[in-house]
Formats: sequence, structure tokens, C-alpha cells
Amino acid sequence: MAEQAARTVPFDLAGRRIYVAGHRGMVGAALVRRLARERCEVITATRAELDLTRQAEVQAWFQRMRPDTVFLAAAKVGGILANASYPVDFLYENLMIEANVIHAAHAAGVTKLMLLGSSCIYPKLAPQPIREQALLGGPLEPTNEWYAIAKIAGLKLCEAYRRQHGCDFVSAMPTNLFGPGDNYDRVSSHVMAALIRKAHEAKTEGRAEMVIWGTGTPLREFLHVDDCADALVFVMKHYSDNAHINVGSGCEVAIAELARLVCAVVGFEGAIVHDRSKPDGTSRKLMDGTKLAALGWRPRIGLREGIALAYDAFKKEQVGEQEQAGGGGRA
Repeated sequence: MAEQAARTVPFDLAGRRIYVAGHRGMVGAALVRRLARERCEVITATRAELDLTRQAEVQAWFQRMRPDTVFLAAAKVGGILANASYPVDFLYENLMIEANVIHAAHAAGVTKLMLLGSSCIYPKLAPQPIREQALLGGPLEPTNEWYAIAKIAGLKLCEAYRRQHGCDFVSAMPTNLFGPGDNYDRVSSHVMAALIRKAHEAKTEGRAEMVIWGTGTPLREFLHVDDCADALVFVMKHYSDNAHINVGSGCEVAIAELARLVCAVVGFEGAIVHDRSKPDGTSRKLMDGTKLAALGWRPRIGLREGIALAYDAFKKEQVGEQEQAGGGGRA
């Protein structure tokens, strides 16, 4: 009977008390923006207020705050170098965050929970486009396996609570995301953010060329984070099943074409030079979005429009960082 109740959709968010874990991250912040359009109450907690790696703190917070819906977007994330340098941190912290929040949600009687994962959960050589069924079908990409293993454990924990206790806990796996709140660090940023920063600096410094890694031939899929948040809210309302669900745009673009598009949006008119001594990475990585499309969701922000929105956000964020570094701003 509990299992049957857990599968009831649609799930109305009106009047819900919704906890967004990880609200300061790119996806969490986008979820908070998106949920402002729903007739619900959004609650959040900073790291200083709640350490999600500490079980007792998490359980006490859930019993006190009593959310009835949870988006679990909190995670320790980083690039290839960080994953390779700190495997314990990426595995332990993400396992603790997921286990503590999911268990506390069950104990506190949360009606529905969504765990957010990543496309890195799939095997390195998964058939393209990558279907949900590819999970555990082969070895992971070694450069991020610690994070991937933690995320796989999280989605399986959601599945276990659903099977044993009838909890309406689901998991969603977004593709490559970009937009407001992205990481633009020169060392650890991902390709979209890296290209936006490179093009911006090349333009503002008056350079004649911009260097990008590799041949530019690999194909990648991108989704604006505000589209992702919209999809996640849609999934929360309309999806309830054991298996996780992919969240992507369904469109892919070659890195060289992406670089040209970013330069056009930013306004950099110099040459794009390929550093072929640098690796290309996987030749193609596209998520199969058939399941989500069948439910009726489609992305609304086109790639060029999304890059323009991301660039505007980048400029605003950069100004904010510069003001903080220089002690600027009004009292």
C-alpha cells in the first residue's frame, strides 16, 4: 500500500514546505529561483547552520524544521585535478551528505525527495546516447570515479528506501550545466565556463588569438542551469519510479563550434588556436532524454541565448568579486 501511494503523480508543490539542500551552488540557486514561481515555502540552511556530513545535526534539523519535500543538490564537486588529489574527500563527504539527508528525510516523514546526480555515473565507454539502463554496465571514467561512486550509492539508497519503506524518493541525472553561479576558476572550471572566461579575457586584453585545448572535434551536450531547474521541478511533479531519470537538452555541439559561438556572443573577433598537445577527452558524451521527453518536458533556452545569459551573469559576478577584493561597495 505504501509503495502504491509513493507512485502517485502528479505531485502538487502548492503549500509544500520545500528544503533545497545546497542552495548556494549553481543548481541549488537555480532551484530556489524556479521555486519562487510555485505556491510553496522554500527553506534553506547554510553550512554554518547545518553541516550535512554530521548525522546528528541533520536529524535534529529535519525534526525541528519539518520539510515535506526535499531537493538534494548539496555535494562536494570539483574538476579532474581535485578528484585525483582528494579521493577521500569526494567519496566520504558525498556519501555522508546523501546518507544523512535521505535517512533523516525518511525519519521525519518527508513526502517526496529528489537526489541530484551527474552524467559521470555512467561507464566511460557507454553506448551513445547514454540511456539510464547503461548504469553499472562497465568501468567508470577514472578521473572522477570517486564522485561517481558516491552518486551511484546515493541513487541506489533512494531506490532502497522506496523498495523497503515505500518512500517517494527519486533521482535525476543532469547533463553538462552552465549559467549563473558557474565555476570560472582557471584551473578547475569545465569547458563552457573556461571558454567564456578565455574569450572575455582575450577581448578585454586586446589579444589577437585565443587558445583552446585539443582538436575541437569532441561532441558535448549542454543545458542552461535555469532549464535544468525547470526540468527538476517538472520531474518532482510528474515522475515517481525506482529508476533514475536523465535530464539533458538532447542537443550536442563540437567544441570548436562551441568556441566560435562563445566568441561571437562575447564579441572576441580574434583567431581561435588549437593546442593539439592537450587532450580531447571522450569523443562524444550525450545523454538519452527519451524518458523525460515522453513525460512532456522540453528545454526552452537555446544554446546561443543560454551563452548570452551566462556571459551577462559572469560579468556581474566578476564585478562583485572585484568589489569584494578591493573593499568596494556601499556601507
